[in-house]
Amino acid sequence: MLLWVTVVNVFKASLVQAQVGKERDGSNTFTWFLTRYTFRILYSRYRNMGNLLKVLTCTDLEQEPNFFLDFENAQPTDTEREVWEKVDLVLKDARGILDELQAYKGAGQEIREAIQNPNDEALQKAAWVAVVPLVGKLKKFYQFSQRLEAALHSLLGALTSETYDNPTQNLEREQALAKQFAEILHFTLRFDELKMTNPAIQNDFSYYRRTLSRMRINNTPTEGEKEVNNELANRISLFYADATPMLKTLSDCTTKFVSENKNLPIENTTDCLSTMASVCKVMLETPEYRSRFTSEETVSFCLRVMVGVIILYDYVHPVGAFSKSSKIDMKGCIKVLRDQPPNSVEGLLNALRYTTKHLNDESTNKTIKSMLQQQ
Repeated sequence: MLLWVTVVNVFKASLVQAQVGKERDGSNTFTWFLTRYTFRILYSRYRNMGNLLKVLTCTDLEQEPNFFLDFENAQPTDTEREVWEKVDLVLKDARGILDELQAYKGAGQEIREAIQNPNDEALQKAAWVAVVPLVGKLKKFYQFSQRLEAALHSLLGALTSETYDNPTQNLEREQALAKQFAEILHFTLRFDELKMTNPAIQNDFSYYRRTLSRMRINNTPTEGEKEVNNELANRISLFYADATPMLKTLSDCTTKFVSENKNLPIENTTDCLSTMASVCKVMLETPEYRSRFTSEETVSFCLRVMVGVIILYDYVHPVGAFSKSSKIDMKGCIKVLRDQPPNSVEGLLNALRYTTKHLNDESTNKTIKSMLQQQ
């Protein structure tokens, strides 16, 4: 048995190397098919030789996608271009949104002085003047979330279509759209990180709403209402009340997409998400793939996308990402995170610990919980 385990592992390694060569220059196409064919024969012949051989053979190559998703250079094909251009208009503004959010300082000082001196009209006016333009920014961020939702809806329509046989083919052949999906996930996690660490956002907006209500009662001219009327203020308030508002936007959008497309099996959507997570994991843990990244920023991008899609899958899938029936190799994904420099991934591990939906379910594997709890 040990001999066959060794032989199978040799063929697994050969298959990865041949796949990389095939994608790089096409020169190993025959070798790739020959190696894969031989591996399948071995797997079929010896898959019943005990649990150890089953564990060793029924892994990445049979269950997980094994291709390089070019997050750095993917360009749209003619079939992708219409959706790609629509989404690109949204993503062009994403960087600016993050920059504005990162620079958001709030009006805490002015608000405190106004609250401590309720009869000082000058301080009341100063606080209002400071808050109104900030509320304009918060409105802009909220409206961008609506644009992002529409962009994700378009991408899901393309990436879950039945044009190809399975989600792996969709992602492999529509890499420019897959890259945009990854960019949306990357933006979402970064936005929510910044929002969670900036209490001024909710404080500013709460003060704005209280002051606006008081001005109406006193029949005071409310020029600031032109910025955000009462109906919009309610929606914005609900948006920022969530710990991870942008992630909630994506999960609600994905759930809505599934409910609106009843003729499309839900597996088309959840398998698209699990495939993306698996692609990221395989690229990060396979030296031949990882060496093709030209920047360490791409490694960080890939890690963030992997975590983002896991969280999204956990919200959308009926039993989540941590159950035995999940198609995401959670142990493998956590191991990939643990293999990185600790300071670079603690925020991502915290995202899995605190922003997922099903981690604390009784059905969650204890080993997975333990891996995430380790400091």
